[in-house]
Formats: sequence, structure tokens, C-alpha cells
Amino acid sequence: MPKMKTKRAAAKRFKLTGSGRLKRRRSMMGHFLTKKASKRKRQLRKTGFVAKADEKRILRVLGRA
Repeated sequence: MPKMKTKRAAAKRFKLTGSGRLKRRRSMMGHFLTKKASKRKRQLRKTGFVAKADEKRILRVLGRA
């Protein structure tokens, strides 16, 4: 059986924390930033966590399951 390959796109987008949770970047910061309020942009800079329902799927593409 060959080794599982990590999906590189997923590896660039998600990081595993020390406690085993998955960190992710928030969406909506790619473009059209002039119409967004400063408060909204500031809050979008923070990282979020992946929902529990999606964790198993994302861990699989990261080669951790």
C-alpha cells in the first residue's frame, strides 16, 4: 500500500493546534476591501476554528486520519 499523500492546498490553509483543533483563516479578505468597514476587516484578520462536523474530513486530506 503506498503512502497517503497530503493535499497541498489543504496543508496551506489549515494548521493543527497543540490541542488537536484545526485553525483556519477567515474568508472575505481577498478583494473588495474598500466597501467593508474597518471594524469588519479587523475582525476578519483573526483566525477561526474549523467546525467539529468538518474536522474529520479535513484531517483526512491532511493525511492525519
